[in-house]
Amino acid sequence: MNFILKRKLKFYTKESLKFVGMITIAFGLIIGMIFIKYKPVYAVTLGNEEVGYIENKENFEKEVEKNVINYSAKNVDSVNIKDKPSYEFKLVSREEETNEKEIIIAMQKDMTIKYKYYEIALNDKVVEKVDNKEEAQNLVNQLKKDDKDLKFNIIEKITTNIEEIKTDKIEVAKTNISNKIKEQKEKESIIGEVKGIKLAVKPVEGIISSRYGVSSRIRRSTHTGLDIATSSGTPIKVVSDGTVISAQYTGSYGNLVKISHGNGVETWYAHTSKMYVSAGQKVKAGDVIAAVGSTGNSTGPHLHLEIRINGNHVNPQIYMYK
Repeated sequence: MNFILKRKLKFYTKESLKFVGMITIAFGLIIGMIFIKYKPVYAVTLGNEEVGYIENKENFEKEVEKNVINYSAKNVDSVNIKDKPSYEFKLVSREEETNEKEIIIAMQKDMTIKYKYYEIALNDKVVEKVDNKEEAQNLVNQLKKDDKDLKFNIIEKITTNIEEIKTDKIEVAKTNISNKIKEQKEKESIIGEVKGIKLAVKPVEGIISSRYGVSSRIRRSTHTGLDIATSSGTPIKVVSDGTVISAQYTGSYGNLVKISHGNGVETWYAHTSKMYVSAGQKVKAGDVIAAVGSTGNSTGPHLHLEIRINGNHVNPQIYMYK
């Protein structure tokens, strides 16, 4: 009896194993056929939109971290991602292509990038832009070596508009700022302008004792210049570059120096005690051409200054001593 039971058990076991084997083979064939026609991928969704397929989720996330989360480029300060990707496992036709690069590009287009740069301001006016603070500080330090009185500010700027930046390399920035410093100093040195002739220097400092156009008992006509009273012997400086027309005693003017500056503009310096220039001599703004005196028709030491345009006198106070 036991023998019969053992034979039956052995038979059914063999049949069961045969059946399981057949099922396994069939399942394997089905899986094989599926993988011949289909392939496993991850569908990537950004927001509510499916944007493509990837093969390897782990590798793709590394690419996202490198090219999106830790995106690095010139002046990039921070990156904000609007939508993080979500993944869904799928079987798709083998004809379907994965598009990892396109998905990365789509994520880059959707991210908000903040850029950082630094403005350099000279006397509260922005004169240059550079990429980083260290460059800005080094540049300022170099420029202040030449002129300690220069006043610079370094301003950190954050923007999402890359077109706004337009920074320069350090050497270009240095040249540009140096040129602007020079221009500013030239403008500061100009106290007036007559027909395009820049007046850079006051001839003397003193008290205005008689203004242009006034009448006086010592004159036959109204005053044709400006009188600046100061001590005898005070150096008189020429107000702009020019050529000496004459330097000689001239009637009521006493010792008179006439300078031509071009464009029909002349300056006259009268009542001088001494004259240090002669006709035809070239002079530069600030050169000492004479000394204050009281020669000619004068009541005391002062400079009588005239400005003439095409032979006609004009009020010097319009252009200097305002």
